Amino acid sequence: MELKKYEEMNSLQIDALREIGSIGTGNAATALSSLLGTEVRIPLPEVRILEFNAAVEELGGFETISAGIISSLSGEINGLMLALFQLDAINLLLERMMGLQVSDYSELTDMENSAVIEVGNIMISSFVNALSGLSGVRISPSVPQISIDMQGAIITVPMAAVGNQSDYIMLIGGSFIVEGKEVPCRLLLAPDVRSLNYLLHRLGIME
Repeated sequence: MELKKYEEMNSLQIDALREIGSIGTGNAATALSSLLGTEVRIPLPEVRILEFNAAVEELGGFETISAGIISSLSGEINGLMLALFQLDAINLLLERMMGLQVSDYSELTDMENSAVIEVGNIMISSFVNALSGLSGVRISPSVPQISIDMQGAIITVPMAAVGNQSDYIMLIGGSFIVEGKEVPCRLLLAPDVRSLNYLLHRLGIME
């Protein structure tokens, strides 16, 4: 039976996406370890299908300022992926990569924004590569862009990409552990419903 909305996914289908998320974020941890020159670990990520307002609250609230790294997906899967970083996570990454920190997002220069985009790109690309490799689905992520804004505004972008087919969104949660410190990060995956059905068929878990 074809899904018409995200929230119609069953536990088996969500578990399959969680397994892909675990592999994808594990690959991202390895890539980040090379980039930062230190050990990076990540616990098993949590995949949740949440209503829009609940998803934003889960991430810290509508008015919380974050840096969102956004990449469009095309090919056999269409939609968006979004990586969200808050300032404490950005500073931990910048400290390891460039030996500096900032007290406010407004202090981020083009070079520092590029470093944050690179980390987001690694996470998104690793997840997409895992998704593509395990399902045999061709997916092409676009060059990522950064948006610094209130989370409610940033998350509106992937919701709009879903085309109002659902009030729900797929939240992939996890925290990278860098030298014993948590780097909280969330990935939001927003394929359109047609792409979600196609993906589940390719994974062999569509009823």
